[in-house]
Amino acid sequence: MTNTFHLPLHDHRARLRPLRPADAAAFAEGTADPRVREYAHLPEPHYTPESVTAMIRDVTDPGLERGDLAVLAIADATTDAFAGSLVLFDISAHGAEVGFWLHPAHRGAGLAVAALDLAVRLARKSGLPVLTARTAPANAASRSVLERAGFTWTDTVPGRTPSGAEIDLHHYRLPIAMTG
Repeated sequence: MTNTFHLPLHDHRARLRPLRPADAAAFAEGTADPRVREYAHLPEPHYTPESVTAMIRDVTDPGLERGDLAVLAIADATTDAFAGSLVLFDISAHGAEVGFWLHPAHRGAGLAVAALDLAVRLARKSGLPVLTARTAPANAASRSVLERAGFTWTDTVPGRTPSGAEIDLHHYRLPIAMTG
């Protein structure tokens, strides 16, 4: 389980924190981006500020309280402005899977790698031994971010995305050192 007592986490580039209703409009706008639509494979086909607010209330906040789902905001370290989302899911004693996307206005500043580094800190503080990730082979940006964050490609196999699509997926793994 994730220990959200440690949130928010931040470094000089990014902040990883719970989603807030004030993030709803930027979240909905970001999910409308064609690259997010193509590669994030989000569970809902369309988001509005109202649907994001309901998601925070009905899914995100309860998941954080239970410790079995962490839908988090990636925010600018200086302004705390919403920049994207990072999700820890399929959380168990064996580890968790991580997924992420960035709003197009915040790409290219290293926020995704920083957010993954912060997710590793959260996983370590929560006692999770490993983080895994999956991405479409065509998603070169995501593959690069995962590799810069220390994840290692393990294999490519057919799989189901959060949206329910069946595609080939690159699988990545990052063992979490429990010291340091």
